[in-house]
Amino acid sequence: MPSSDSRFRPPLAAAAALVLAACSPTFNWREVPVADDGLVVLLPCKPDRANRALPLGVESVQVDMAGCETGGATFAVAHASADSPAQAEAWLKAWRAATRSQLGETQMTEAPAALKRALAAPAPVRLDAQPPRQGAAPVQVLWFAQSKKNGGVSLYQATVLGRPSAPDAATTFFEGLRLP
Repeated sequence: MPSSDSRFRPPLAAAAALVLAACSPTFNWREVPVADDGLVVLLPCKPDRANRALPLGVESVQVDMAGCETGGATFAVAHASADSPAQAEAWLKAWRAATRSQLGETQMTEAPAALKRALAAPAPVRLDAQPPRQGAAPVQVLWFAQSKKNGGVSLYQATVLGRPSAPDAATTFFEGLRLP
């Protein structure tokens, strides 16, 4: 005859496994500063950082990026510094066009967006893209700009690529963008 303790072991083991799983979440949100202009983002994992030259129209622009991949999606923010509002407007237009061209035959919806403390010109814009191929990754992008103290403009592109395993992950990411 089994002891009275042995019938409680499987439920206790299952409960312990659940507690341990809760201690190592897929989405471990953290505040991450981007560039030196004050933007703080919420990323669901420890970010990698990179710099690269991005062709925006006729210019090659230095872009800083912070991002990570978890739960079936990549979360990233890219940043560039323009010298003037006119240059920022031109770069943002080129950045949006370059992104749309990379998405090819994808069904895209682009609409005005809002972000507290973002510039009205160039205005924030949101792009949602659903690829036509089954299994291809959807893309959500938000472009926005911020004034700099020296008269320049910081441009940003916040992106979620893929289908996060948590249904609210993309919303948390975009709502976690904070300009000073």
